[in-house]
Amino acid sequence: MSRAIKHLLIGGLIIMTMGVPTATTANENDLKLTIVNPRNLYDPTPNGYSTAVIVPREARVAYISGQGGQDSTGALSPDFAVQVKQAYANLRTALEGIGAKPDQVAKLTVFVVDHDMSKLEVLTRNVKEMFGEALPAQTLIPVPKLAIDPMLFEVEAVVILE
Repeated sequence: MSRAIKHLLIGGLIIMTMGVPTATTANENDLKLTIVNPRNLYDPTPNGYSTAVIVPREARVAYISGQGGQDSTGALSPDFAVQVKQAYANLRTALEGIGAKPDQVAKLTVFVVDHDMSKLEVLTRNVKEMFGEALPAQTLIPVPKLAIDPMLFEVEAVVILE
């Protein structure tokens, strides 16, 4: 490696480390999500989500794998509404497992088999029951099938940890 490249690399490392704080203290408000729903965009809150969510700089981020509607024995109801309710219960259990609460969820991605508009009421009701006013950003992806044939719904989450 040439001498010039070595100096560039070392200089870059010095510059990069100069911007890293040596100690930070965060108060409780520093670790809250900021929900943004610009007035000049469609208001998504009646449909159970927010346009954008800002994650605090000091936050650690956790990713929760897709939670389906299986109960504790692995059984799946053939009913879409039952699966959605169970999937959100499973998500709540996963959150508790990492020491988090619903208001720490920044983003949801939901997968719906054979999605149609009739399923939106079920989805909206369940997300509002779980998140109340702290609606995370959310994307719904219609899919032809999920990992297990009888699965009709799956939800994954991005969570900030305090």
